[in-house]
Amino acid sequence: MVLRFKKIKWLWLAISVYLVIGIYLFYVTYSSPSLNIKVQEKDGQWFVIEPYFKKWADDNHVMSGDTILEVDGTRIEYDTKLKYDSVIRAANELLVMKPDGKLIEVKIKHLDIPQQFYYVLAVPFCYYLLSLFITVYLNYKQKNNILINLLILFILTVSLAYVSSGASSRLDYVGIVVNRSTMLLCLVLLIHFLKEYFKFLNIKWAFFENVKALYIIPLFTILISVLSVIYPSTYFIHSYIILGMFLMLLTILLCIMTRGYLKHKTPQLKILLISVFIPFLPFLFLYALPVILFNHYLLSAEVCSLFLMLIPYSFIFTQLTERIFDMEYFITRLRHYFNFSFAFTIWLLMGLYSITDLSISKMTEIFFFAFLSLIALFYIKEKVDYRKRKILFSTKGDYIHRLYTTVDSIGRVVKIEDLLEKFVKEIAVHLEIDNVYVLTYDLQTHQVTSTSKSKEYTPNQIDEVLLDKLRLGDIKKTDHFYIAFIHQDVNYKRILVVDHNKSIYLKDEELLWLELLLLYLNNFIENTKMVEELLEQLKHMKEADKSQLPWLSKLLWLRFEEEKYQLAQELHDTILQEQLHIAREMDVFIHAKKKADIQSNLTKIHDHMITSVNDLRGYCENLKPPLLDTLGLNAALEKLIQKIHKRADFVLIYTIDRLYLEDERLNLMIYRLFQELLNNALKHSFANTVEIHLVEKEDGFEINYSDDGVGCKMDDIILADSMGIRGMQERVQAFNGQFSINTNVGEGMSIRIRVDEGNHTHCFGYDTYNRRPIHSSG
Repeated sequence: MVLRFKKIKWLWLAISVYLVIGIYLFYVTYSSPSLNIKVQEKDGQWFVIEPYFKKWADDNHVMSGDTILEVDGTRIEYDTKLKYDSVIRAANELLVMKPDGKLIEVKIKHLDIPQQFYYVLAVPFCYYLLSLFITVYLNYKQKNNILINLLILFILTVSLAYVSSGASSRLDYVGIVVNRSTMLLCLVLLIHFLKEYFKFLNIKWAFFENVKALYIIPLFTILISVLSVIYPSTYFIHSYIILGMFLMLLTILLCIMTRGYLKHKTPQLKILLISVFIPFLPFLFLYALPVILFNHYLLSAEVCSLFLMLIPYSFIFTQLTERIFDMEYFITRLRHYFNFSFAFTIWLLMGLYSITDLSISKMTEIFFFAFLSLIALFYIKEKVDYRKRKILFSTKGDYIHRLYTTVDSIGRVVKIEDLLEKFVKEIAVHLEIDNVYVLTYDLQTHQVTSTSKSKEYTPNQIDEVLLDKLRLGDIKKTDHFYIAFIHQDVNYKRILVVDHNKSIYLKDEELLWLELLLLYLNNFIENTKMVEELLEQLKHMKEADKSQLPWLSKLLWLRFEEEKYQLAQELHDTILQEQLHIAREMDVFIHAKKKADIQSNLTKIHDHMITSVNDLRGYCENLKPPLLDTLGLNAALEKLIQKIHKRADFVLIYTIDRLYLEDERLNLMIYRLFQELLNNALKHSFANTVEIHLVEKEDGFEINYSDDGVGCKMDDIILADSMGIRGMQERVQAFNGQFSINTNVGEGMSIRIRVDEGNHTHCFGYDTYNRRPIHSSG
């Protein structure tokens, strides 16, 4: 059902159909209010048996036993639908004769019956627009993903099924066909989605393989719905058949999900099962089953449909939030603002209750209005504060900007002593305080030394208990000092001291700036220590065995030369050839005798130059991804995948989890791995479908790549070192990761990469080339 269109955008075709059908259905629904007055024919007259909306009937004096003479100006006996369905479904005007012979004319407006107005018009219209917005948003965020495509079609189908209920209840022919077919189509799409989702979770699909055959059921439904229109007497028989097929598909769906969860016990399937099962319960037990068994429902289809509307959005919430936006962040903010708003609203109502005599209903309305207004106000304030932060933090300037400039300044130093000295100077300048020092506290001798040459400290001047309690990020104020933790190792604890002398008070934004700066400084010291230790090891290596340093230099030189050779080869084969071609074209153009085609020749040369510039820009982006440092890993990978989409002949299925890595070098490594894997797929795989997934793990990440291409022999990879496999393996091993590959001729290729960020001691992997376990220490 979901096809990969090359020449047209399938989404806009689906949206066009969605808009055309939706506009027609709303037109039919809005043309006349829903009444559902049950009538009975006797001696050529139609008597009211039971009005569905009793309050409206009482207000308009329409009672059981009254005779309906005309509906919308037409004699009721001319309405052929009443022969098969003794219900006046909708009308704008009724002519009613009372038992005493009095005639009354009843005009009906939508707002006269609020229930039908909200259930049939207002709520479906809002849901219709929301579904349209969500589908466009999903397509914009996740293009050419079969799961997203199926979910988009599912959302649009559920929306049409719900919207068409109003027209179908009026026995409109198009409404009947759309309502019945979409009701079954949404279940088929859901089963199809489950098959692809099982594949995404690497769970074996244990049910019928040809899921697409189920799409015959909605087509069959369209056929019998058309027969119902042609032969109205078969309307209710066909309704029971369709309800039976609906229950059959629903049973299949629940069996698939239940069996899958019981067998594999994955949390994703558990959440999926709950999100589908619960919204179906009201429709199943309060409408579908009672109609089939007793020809009478306990709750109307309009009300039950409100629960079914939750299913598509529960899928988005449970399966796609991390891949589209950070849902956890928004929920956390909502919880935070909820608590503040709720507490203040209760306080406000207590005040109003004590000084006014408002009724309980008015107090309830005020509660909801104030509560929701406060939540909205907090969100607006957050956005405004961010935009106005330069004037909000302090009259002296933006402390966030100062944080960046300070970090950039102290980050250029390579020795710990110079680092601390530069840090002290920056603190003194930004806080406009002269007495700023760094104390080094000896954990063995309990002695305190200072970086200040003009002021000495004795141990009893600093509370040792306070020093012992200080932890990373702590800033404590004493009678004479602000004391902050900087760094601690085996021998020393380094403390920042700001001598305020009871005359200086640091504001909250200044303390926040200082706290963030201390966190950066702690990392700088750790990195500087690692560099110093490495230099010391190289120094001892040089003194102990001079032959080792040339070996190291040779290794580095060979790696650099290899990279330069590859880049030179690429530039020679592409950019240089293009430039030579442009030069030859210019030479021909200069010496040409005919000047008639000057403009066209210049246009061709200009096009060649633009192509050459774009190729050169591509090489520059490959050498240093432009978005990686500015917008982060996810944005860089999304741009890379968009470029691959333009060149690829295969369907690319991908997911990118948001990672929170402490080591920024891992972001570049992940980008290079994606780059190499996707370029290999373009050049060598000849695949129809390629999948690549970046998955967050508890202590790191995992990259899973697979394709259904031509594959190759493992021995060929080992002997030829083709497709950059060796380079990828070396990148992964450099971070103590695991690299495994599985391939064979005609069976595609799969690669699994696992890196644990916190693993700095030992890591076990598998050497693809030597086919033996490898053990690397970090």
